[in-house]
Amino acid sequence: MGPQEQLIQWLQATAQGDKNAFAQLYKATSGKLFAVSLQLLRRRDWAEDVLQDAFVRIWHNAADYHTDKGTVMTWMISITRYRALDLIKTRQFKAEHIELDPDWSPDDNEGEPVSLAREKVKLDDCMSALEAEHRQSIYLAFVNGLTHHEITSHTGAPLGSVKSWIRRGLARLKRCLEA
Repeated sequence: MGPQEQLIQWLQATAQGDKNAFAQLYKATSGKLFAVSLQLLRRRDWAEDVLQDAFVRIWHNAADYHTDKGTVMTWMISITRYRALDLIKTRQFKAEHIELDPDWSPDDNEGEPVSLAREKVKLDDCMSALEAEHRQSIYLAFVNGLTHHEITSHTGAPLGSVKSWIRRGLARLKRCLEA
């Protein structure tokens, strides 16, 4: 039985209320889903909250999964991403209703927000400099949390090419960020 079939089996058992199957599903997928959440939120505590909420939704909606919705992992990633985006919207709404101190400056916070913004701009610039295949493969792997095999299914590219694109792209990205 392949990994996709195993995930389907656990998800179907979860839909029937099987807590052991749910535990196995959690054990097999929580790391990847946490990575997706952390990538979007950039805060471990928020990512943990989103992961918990996503698994509550997975537990309650397991019966709604159908293979025409994509792989189990893709379905679970989309639930996690929507939960993360909802959290971002909620936090932004709250932030909009907080009165700001007009005398505040970035230097008051030891430059952390400014340095993070600079790092993000540099990362964006370095990612833009990559070849399209490298950029897409890295994005699919690290932002969407797809495995090499899932990337080959998504792109139609051979497995060896996907692995090479990611390896070469990460090497170029590292050199660019260190420059």
